[in-house]
Amino acid sequence: MKENVRVDWLSDLAFEVQVDGHKLYIDSLPEHGGKNTGPRPKQLMMVALAGCTAMDVASILKKMREAVDSFTVEVEGELSEEHPKKYTGMKVIYRLKGKELSRKNVEKAVELSTTKYCGVTANYEKAFQVSHEIIIEE
Repeated sequence: MKENVRVDWLSDLAFEVQVDGHKLYIDSLPEHGGKNTGPRPKQLMMVALAGCTAMDVASILKKMREAVDSFTVEVEGELSEEHPKKYTGMKVIYRLKGKELSRKNVEKAVELSTTKYCGVTANYEKAFQVSHEIIIEE
């Protein structure tokens, strides 16, 4: 299976990205020659991880018939100090709310995502440590 994205230069360091008919914009910070009209490419690496595992966990919890009221995934990334500035680690924080949410089922869903289904996690773990935290509120 092959996938394709397209990046077209707009001006300065701003680009339009096309993915399967969807558009988004990337840019750099003013101190690096951009105008901050969109996220930076490395930030989209965190978006890819958060989105991939969030979709997995939501799907698995639905199959487990867990009543989730709200679900948020945050990713914190650690960058190296020297160029090329690359991620040295990422922490995925899963925040869920639900009156009778089973911690055991949430942990199982996260485990399945991180060890079996999320291709982004599988790729990133070859380059740096990916850690996880689960926060459940009623």
